[in-house]
Amino acid sequence: MKRNNSNNRFENSTNGNELPVADVLNEGTISKNDYYIAYKRVKRIKGFYIHLLVYVLVNLFLIVSQIVEAHSSTILFKMPTYATAFFWGIGLVGHGLSVFGTLYFFSSKWEEKKIKEIMDKEASKF
Repeated sequence: MKRNNSNNRFENSTNGNELPVADVLNEGTISKNDYYIAYKRVKRIKGFYIHLLVYVLVNLFLIVSQIVEAHSSTILFKMPTYATAFFWGIGLVGHGLSVFGTLYFFSSKWEEKKIKEIMDKEASKF
């Protein structure tokens, strides 16, 4: 990461994205790498909360529109009313686990283990 003095931001040299500079980074109490890792984690958490908000709003709209269209609240007791919320909810749970939980598959530890495994396999060929 390199400092871009014109707007008080750090530029990530790998993809050109600019990161906001935190006061703790200016004070030198945290390394740039630690800051970058925390920044990426906050972005993932924010992405999950946006996903959750969209999930709630869209499904609320769908359920209310079905009630209005049926002119009755009896539609609330039928499974098709909740099908979108149910299946989308499965994806939302997966997203939440990937952000807050520890998923065995595709976690950073899994990636590191897989990289080491592939590197060892490639080294044994020679």
